[in-house]
Amino acid sequence: MEVHEQGNLRLVKAGPLGSYGNNAYLVQDKESGDALLVDAPQDAEQILDALDGGKVVRIVVTHRHPDHWMSIDAVKQATGAPVVCHEDDREPYAAKVDETIADGEEITIGSLIVKAIHTPGHTPGSTCFLVEDRLLSGDTLFPGGPGRTSTNADLQQSIQSITSKLFELPDDTIIHPGHGDDGRIGDSKREYEVFASKDHSADLSGDVNWEES
Repeated sequence: MEVHEQGNLRLVKAGPLGSYGNNAYLVQDKESGDALLVDAPQDAEQILDALDGGKVVRIVVTHRHPDHWMSIDAVKQATGAPVVCHEDDREPYAAKVDETIADGEEITIGSLIVKAIHTPGHTPGSTCFLVEDRLLSGDTLFPGGPGRTSTNADLQQSIQSITSKLFELPDDTIIHPGHGDDGRIGDSKREYEVFASKDHSADLSGDVNWEES
């Protein structure tokens, strides 16, 4: 696990978890102990040990792919916290979802404000969460490129989400993705410039790397 502390924010990153190498995150207010759990992949209940006496008051899931939901029953039972996701990704987990969240909505965790940024493309309801200068990007954006897409239309939508919303954030914003290592918005913008300078096939999709694709 990695623990990042700044001001009243305590951010815990656990990963890689399970067979898909997922990351799960706790966004915790140090003063109240209240926390937000971001994603519930396989073995995510392990991250609850990092609460150190605090309490999870919300569980948010960045998107509908099953590897991000594998521990949802376990963490919900352990915490009693409501489960939140974007309306467009409520299915196939509607029975487990207590609330939905829309673009620009904010979740208050103690003194912390966590902002939802709807970034469709990887899935229709993919949502990133911004707290202070840290972006929990799910599978929307990774260091090196966007999350995997099935069609060129999905890729174009994902690129639009990234360039119009995430690239508006300051360059030093830290990217905490749903899998793998962290990055920074400024680096991603520079990598994207390489991608945008080249011609691409009309059916480009799948795993796209900004600098190599």
